[in-house]
Amino acid sequence: MAQQHPIGNTSSLMVEQGRRRSARVLLSVPVLIKGTLPDGNKFEEEARTLVVNAHGALLSLSIPLPNGQKFTLTHKLTRKSLECKTVFVGKPQAGKAQVGIEFLEATPMFWQIDFPPEDWIVPTT
Repeated sequence: MAQQHPIGNTSSLMVEQGRRRSARVLLSVPVLIKGTLPDGNKFEEEARTLVVNAHGALLSLSIPLPNGQKFTLTHKLTRKSLECKTVFVGKPQAGKAQVGIEFLEATPMFWQIDFPPEDWIVPTT
């Protein structure tokens, strides 16, 4: 049976048999998010990750993004970019909300971790 992700009620974060799709790693990475809101207004914010995994991250953002919002995430150290979407938006505290993001395609090496958890390794066949 599927279990809910502890930070939100989102089907994209639900995993069979109570296991996550990939392990979380506490890692602070400088990132830039850019996109266009449904009303046409553009947004951009520099942020840092709180937690990362092979499928996305948890960020602290001041921009109030809606759940499901697509945007471009740029890793400021490598200058690599990926398309993402929000999958969880927490209640704002001190002007910022924790926002769970998901890569549109799993990209385990995006975070440049030398020793990623075993479940981040994509088999090559």
